[in-house]
Amino acid sequence: MTVFEELKARGLLAQLTDEEEIKELINAGKATFYIGFDPTADSLHVGHFMALCLMKRLQMAGNKPIALIGGGTGMVGDPSGRSDMRTMMTVEEIQHNCDCFKKQMSRFIDFSDGKALMVNNADWLMGLNYIELLREVGSHFSVNRMLTAECYKQRMEKGLSFLEFNYMIMQSYDFYELFQKYGCNMQFGGDDQWSNMLGGTELIRRKLGKYAYAMTITLLLNSEGKKMGKTQKGAVWLDPNKTSPFDFYQYWRNVADADVLKCIRMLTFLPLEEIDKMDKWEGSQLNEAKEILAYELTSLVHGEEEAKKAQDGSRALFSSGNAADMPTAELAEEDFTEGKIDLISVLVKSGLTATRSEGRRAIEQGGVSVEGEKVSDVKKEYEKEFFNDGIVIKRGKKNFRKVFSK
Repeated sequence: MTVFEELKARGLLAQLTDEEEIKELINAGKATFYIGFDPTADSLHVGHFMALCLMKRLQMAGNKPIALIGGGTGMVGDPSGRSDMRTMMTVEEIQHNCDCFKKQMSRFIDFSDGKALMVNNADWLMGLNYIELLREVGSHFSVNRMLTAECYKQRMEKGLSFLEFNYMIMQSYDFYELFQKYGCNMQFGGDDQWSNMLGGTELIRRKLGKYAYAMTITLLLNSEGKKMGKTQKGAVWLDPNKTSPFDFYQYWRNVADADVLKCIRMLTFLPLEEIDKMDKWEGSQLNEAKEILAYELTSLVHGEEEAKKAQDGSRALFSSGNAADMPTAELAEEDFTEGKIDLISVLVKSGLTATRSEGRRAIEQGGVSVEGEKVSDVKKEYEKEFFNDGIVIKRGKKNFRKVFSK
């Protein structure tokens, strides 16, 4: 099976501009491709995970990845898939986030000896002369056609700023610059980026008379692609200080039955022959598939040692309600009143609920247990000494903490 055929078999490709040409480049290891990452936080998250796995997969086949950090476009904000405008960041915030990204990406991509590049579009966008940009690039874009793009249509009702309207031109100019500077001949992105990606390929063809290609990645968990990596506590980050390896493992351990094999195909590097055998799995076997998925992906992001610890902790939790490696929370001295604390406060302090009202509802609905016993009393209190050795508190089936007192 060729590299291109494997990408298709894994369900990774959604749409592409010139299939035969793309196939030839990828299979021959002659694709220099880029994927963009906007530095909106100081950590990559699960939503970036598919792109990183794809870059790793293609690099292993001899192709050259370029990780484009949107230090310049990050100053504007991308309207794609959003109903509001992003908060403006400072130059210092963007640079800090860019630095964090490279460290995390290095777990997936080999940047040594020119095998891959990381570049920042601030290097060319920040120095652009506006009049020159209008003449050289703006003249190649039809406003009527831009307004038909899905990313702009979604924002028209609530208001699309002129600042954001320029994003397509800026992203297109990125591809143009990368083509000229680094020989980048291919662009990958999510389905929501398709219009912007086409803008780049057409700009190169019109200005240079040369061909460049674009293809989109199938959104993982198709119907919930925009929710990927989100939990009730927020995003699932690749930074272990934001999302512990245990929580990361549990996120994948708890994917829906209907999605587990799709995730294994798209994100793991297990042989397709091995995955095909899982197609007939059902019932308890799907739990085994989820463990395989969670272990493989945690190992990719955090290493085998952390993956093993997370797996052991998860199994201990499911079997006995206790685990050494589960997420922990610590109650401070000031959290106690006369040496006591109520259960709702424990839920909030440990991060199991965001507010007291949410904690109250969880208890009333029978969704909270302490040391394996369900608690229905919203006024339940505990002595400080109760937490000395750590107490396992669960909210529902998927959220838990081992809570200690100082």
